[in-house]
Amino acid sequence: MNTKPALLHDASPDILGPPADLAGRALPMYLNTVAAGFPSPAQDYLEGCLDLHELLIRHPTATFFVRARGDSMRGAAIFDGDILLVDRALQAQHQDIVIASVNGDMTVKRLLLQPQLMLQAANPKYPAIVLADGMDFELFGVVSSVIHQLKR
Repeated sequence: MNTKPALLHDASPDILGPPADLAGRALPMYLNTVAAGFPSPAQDYLEGCLDLHELLIRHPTATFFVRARGDSMRGAAIFDGDILLVDRALQAQHQDIVIASVNGDMTVKRLLLQPQLMLQAANPKYPAIVLADGMDFELFGVVSSVIHQLKR
């Protein structure tokens, strides 16, 4: 079956490239949590430094960034313009959010392995993409983190 599924372009990603070497770019991490307000900048409250590269990227040589486009994954807290960290070293499992190509179109969707193989949007406006025989399907990686800026 070579029928091209509809709506694949909605959240197709734009690849930004591999993460840059961020050595020495760690930021202060405060011990106390914040319910409202800002923690005291006093040294006694510092837990240490937080390196986002170290925190978010487990397989640096197999990780890339991609920008999401569209609203098909808003139910999974992935919004238009968000940056996704994609790990190619992770084995995709049932319900993982993945970057895939279906019949040549890139998309970000939730991978369902049962009851049948499909890619599911996280927005009821978009139908699931059932991966039938004859469709060209390639999995590029598992989305491990989402960078969502509150103010752009």
